[in-house]
Amino acid sequence: MFPETIETDRLRLAARRPKNVDLDECYRICSSDPGLSEVTEYVEWDSHETKRETYEFIERGRERWENGEAASYVIRPREGEAGAGELAGFGGFDVDWDTRTATLGTWLRKRFWGRGYSGERAAALVRVAFADLDLDVVAVSHHPDNENSRRAVERYVDRFGGRREGRLRNTLTFADGTVHDEVRYTITQEEWRDAVA
Repeated sequence: MFPETIETDRLRLAARRPKNVDLDECYRICSSDPGLSEVTEYVEWDSHETKRETYEFIERGRERWENGEAASYVIRPREGEAGAGELAGFGGFDVDWDTRTATLGTWLRKRFWGRGYSGERAAALVRVAFADLDLDVVAVSHHPDNENSRRAVERYVDRFGGRREGRLRNTLTFADGTVHDEVRYTITQEEWRDAVA
């Protein structure tokens, strides 16, 4: 039901499955990539201590995909981009079929920050959620202290006519067990259709 690959002007997204993600490469990135501590500062996972953790991360993507629970992709820059073909990060969305809502999520390696990839990836996934899956709402959130995510999210949410819903208390649990707030935004299918018309 989810597209196996998505191509944008500068990115290629491929389903997060073992055939599309090299375990050794992914483990190296998720355990010791330069800038990894900054990547994981505001997300719910921590650096991988074993290759088994990385294997389970990839397998979880495959299982949730096959169960129709989530569409998760490995993100790679296309030819012509610096680092073309390299694993730049992961992104996708969870689906709550009862509420007809897709919730976006992503993380990029630090060396790929500041290129506008987050917004480009989001635009493609929002289109899939609304045009292909006919969902009603796309939601996205970030940690209140994550200024980089705030700027990126606000840019594309505004472009698609969405809005900031507010701060949700104690909704994020990090790998170390600490609990944090998140700031949530939504875009409706009607808002998106008006914005892209």
